[in-house]
Amino acid sequence: MAIVGLKMVTVALVDDNQKLIKGAEGLSETGLVEIDDSMFGTKTANITNLEGSVTKVPGNNKVQDVYTAPGAPQVAFDFNNLAFDLKQKLKGYKADGKGGFVYQGHKPHVAVLIESQTLDRKNSVYFGFGDGIFQETTQNVGTDTDTAQTRSDDNMTYNALTTTAFGDETHKIYYSGDSKFDKANMLKEVFGGYTAAAAGSEGHLG
Repeated sequence: MAIVGLKMVTVALVDDNQKLIKGAEGLSETGLVEIDDSMFGTKTANITNLEGSVTKVPGNNKVQDVYTAPGAPQVAFDFNNLAFDLKQKLKGYKADGKGGFVYQGHKPHVAVLIESQTLDRKNSVYFGFGDGIFQETTQNVGTDTDTAQTRSDDNMTYNALTTTAFGDETHKIYYSGDSKFDKANMLKEVFGGYTAAAAGSEGHLG
């Protein structure tokens, strides 16, 4: 089935036990943040390595079996304009109290939900990652010219880790067109126990 578009990316910090972090230590009072229109949204979220390489098992001069190595998903994100504080939290940079932000040697664990849609736009296809880390390995800085602005988006790479709620797999795919789809359960699984009752300003997620 083909998918079309990138409707929304939602992120949240989780602790070492993959439980949602809320409030001042998290990304918001509910713990969740949508990369919405206030940040000009997300341009691309290119997912690779969902499955590992295939190994053939030969015997008696023919291939007897094959097995697939575990996947190691990465997501190359192109965010248009992340809020500065949000970006630093995702990377693990902390304020020094003097306007500076420094990496503290420990990457925060981040849960991510990517929403695309079916061709007819009637249903959503979600890619859930319950744990992983963000990296920003490069930053392009270019001069404006007399005819154009030189803009550098927030290009970040997400490396997925195994998630207990997914049976120790790295990701889970959800389809809203399935008769048993439960959005509340999806959010609970991806975001470490999130419940709509705690939604507040993010109440539309539930």
